[in-house]
Amino acid sequence: MDGTVLVADDDRTIRTVLTQALTRAGCKVHATASLMTLMRWVEEGKGDLVISDVVMPDGNGLEALPRIAHERPGLPVIVISAQNTIMTAIQAAEADAFDYLPKPFDLPDLMKRAARALEQKRKAQITPKIVETRTEGTDLPLVGRTAAMQALYRLVARVMNADLPVLILGESGTGKSLIARAIHDFSDRRTLPFVVAQAADLQGADGPSSLLAKARGGSLVFDEVGDYDDETQGRIVRMLDALPDPAPRIMATTQVDLSSLMEAGKFRQDLFYRLGGVTLAVPALRERVEDIPLLADHFLTRAERDGLGTRRFSGDALALVRAYAWPGNVRQLENTVRRLVVTSSEEEITRAEVEFVLGNQPAIEPLRSGGEGEKLSASIARHLRRYFDLHGGNLPAPGLYDRILREMEAPLIEIALDATGGNQAKCADLLGINRNTLRKKITDLDIQVTRRRKLM
Repeated sequence: MDGTVLVADDDRTIRTVLTQALTRAGCKVHATASLMTLMRWVEEGKGDLVISDVVMPDGNGLEALPRIAHERPGLPVIVISAQNTIMTAIQAAEADAFDYLPKPFDLPDLMKRAARALEQKRKAQITPKIVETRTEGTDLPLVGRTAAMQALYRLVARVMNADLPVLILGESGTGKSLIARAIHDFSDRRTLPFVVAQAADLQGADGPSSLLAKARGGSLVFDEVGDYDDETQGRIVRMLDALPDPAPRIMATTQVDLSSLMEAGKFRQDLFYRLGGVTLAVPALRERVEDIPLLADHFLTRAERDGLGTRRFSGDALALVRAYAWPGNVRQLENTVRRLVVTSSEEEITRAEVEFVLGNQPAIEPLRSGGEGEKLSASIARHLRRYFDLHGGNLPAPGLYDRILREMEAPLIEIALDATGGNQAKCADLLGINRNTLRKKITDLDIQVTRRRKLM
């Protein structure tokens, strides 16, 4: 088999088994426990095949199928589910899934189906990394009236057709990929390919030449280049020193500070200066609070256009949306708005509905206002009381104790890891738990370990 497979399942064992089997079969694999991450990969043009569970911590895989089809027509999706009912199979068929397998599935059978899906994709000659270009007037979600965003837009306009490499900095979810797309789609290269490269695409003797052949003088973007190892960085340097004519426009995105990595000896100096012709910094959402209502309204309009329904925020609901810290930035805001559109029972979205959705976010952050000086126990009690009140006269679903503890435990460990600079020994001491216990919790809670929070 040949191709890139996106695997989404909240069962770590299944992700591991599928990753190993598909890799041995010759595929590249990206695996996640988050539907939000899967949809981001799909929207970014990654993957030749999706293998997804139905029930995920942050959404339903079946409900995501129409959106996948809209974003990436022709991308095959194999649905796997422990909900072994005929309705699940019917829903998968109605949503035009390529195939459906109930759990527990037979691995050789799944591999055969995956091979057929990839072969069908290849015959259709759809190359996912070459993203269809957009024309002027296309509705890009680059919304912002704040001084920071207006300054960014002006700089983007100035470098649009400049023959210089572009380095785009910003936290995850801020819209770095959208900036790269905008630069390409509104430049003189708009009719040429737009290619997004991962570290895996540079492996092998023909990796760099294959990427250049796909780009064909268009735009070539190195995604999250700060995560590339030294060997891959060296391949890029050699590639950039021998670009063909016409050469593609080179761009790179990163959510880590490359200069700090370079000073620490983890990023090549020669590559840093080759990529940094122009540096664009995309502000985090918390740094442009005034844009939040504009973005929320934009996503409501988009959801209505997508047929999800017509909704509007009540005044106090919008105030709460504006006050939230949004650790996942614009991407988290968009997914939250779409979820509210689908789950709200009335046309007007209430504050209580917003509180419920925000209280179930994967990474809970404090609100920027309200509760100052309040004891932690009182704050927790207040949120739990609201949670019970949302159910009216009914009780929440069983298993509340473990569910609440898990939601509190994950952000506590993440914040403690940040505070100790990723040193797990210090973090374990700070929390008052054994280091092996901390390691197990990081694994069980599926806490993503970044370069800042690295296994020691």
